[in-house]
Amino acid sequence: MITRQPVRETAVLQRLPPYVFVELDRLKLDARERGLDVIDLGIGSPDLPVAPAVLEALRAASHEHASHGYPSFRGVPRFVGAVGSFMASRFGVEVDPNSETLALSGVKEGVAQLLMALCEPGDVVLVPSIYYPVYARAAWLAGADVRWVPMRADNGFVLDLDALAPADLASARILIVNYPNNPTGARVDLAFFEHAVAFAHRHNLLLVSDLAYSELTFGGTRAPSALEADPGAEVTVEFHSFSKTFSMAGFRLGFAVGNRKAIDALAAYRTNVGYGTPTSIQLMGAYALDHRANLVPPNVAAYRSRRDAFVSALRSGGWNVDAPAAAMYLWLPVPEGIDGWTWVKTLMFDYGIVVTPGAAFGAGGEGYFRVSLVRDEATLVRAAAAIAAGRCRVLSNHQSAP
Repeated sequence: MITRQPVRETAVLQRLPPYVFVELDRLKLDARERGLDVIDLGIGSPDLPVAPAVLEALRAASHEHASHGYPSFRGVPRFVGAVGSFMASRFGVEVDPNSETLALSGVKEGVAQLLMALCEPGDVVLVPSIYYPVYARAAWLAGADVRWVPMRADNGFVLDLDALAPADLASARILIVNYPNNPTGARVDLAFFEHAVAFAHRHNLLLVSDLAYSELTFGGTRAPSALEADPGAEVTVEFHSFSKTFSMAGFRLGFAVGNRKAIDALAAYRTNVGYGTPTSIQLMGAYALDHRANLVPPNVAAYRSRRDAFVSALRSGGWNVDAPAAAMYLWLPVPEGIDGWTWVKTLMFDYGIVVTPGAAFGAGGEGYFRVSLVRDEATLVRAAAAIAAGRCRVLSNHQSAP
């Protein structure tokens, strides 16, 4: 008698490379079991509090009877209307709330579902060589292939679209871009998006812009939207998140805007696997968007101050690094003479600092590590001093080695 195994992962899921954050969690657990008190700057989970007025908007919405039933699949009118107003006032982009807007339970989920909706085996997704993991993993889960778009330090970590080989473009369906960038903190101007939109037109691609960090920029110049370069949304769909801008990561809210066919496909996929984003959460988000002029600047100021304090402490420790132009991370090179994982373990077990290895963001991230600015300034200064001391020790050992 042949016994079948009732629980078996699909071949595609089994072929996925190990998820680096799982190994990082295992190491953190090991450190804590040893009694180490670690400063966790690994995952980019905001520690800034949600504004009281936003929480009050959620409380009020949760008492509305209309919030107690299944939510609208596409988004309640109050939310999609706020999205439309935000896109118009912030970027000068007009979107139809009813046909070019979709409420999401987080951008990670939205990007994955879009790829599942649009990709089949044999299709190619163009992904930055340093990338947020869901971009490639969702493509692989859909059975699609991934080709890497070069992204190098000597070019400011701006995608080199023109370096793609014709063979990689022949079956390409989607191009993913992410600026301001996680993990590098790089940003681009409108000229990049104009080039990307023209590239998408030329090669019959859908341009997917992940703009989760649109509001976290420093230096006075705001980040543009890809839709500014494609006002008719002919080839562009864009994702926006509440997680970092409003510290609402735990509430899982975002939205997609842009190309109608892409929005329709994403909506169709979501209706087959779920019931939309909770109405009360959408109303909370609508309030945040409507009051962003008051809510966003304090958060940006806090991250800027943290960034400056951290960079200053590194420089005081002998490491002359550049301050990132955007986002809430520092993307730093691993000291010469040590590999990425050994460096991460050294910082964790010898200095009590948790950082993310660059390998978490693909092969292009090898040789780097990411620091998340998710603690108060005093704690970040202590962490920076420890990281600088660890670097000095590694470099000293490397230079003295025979």
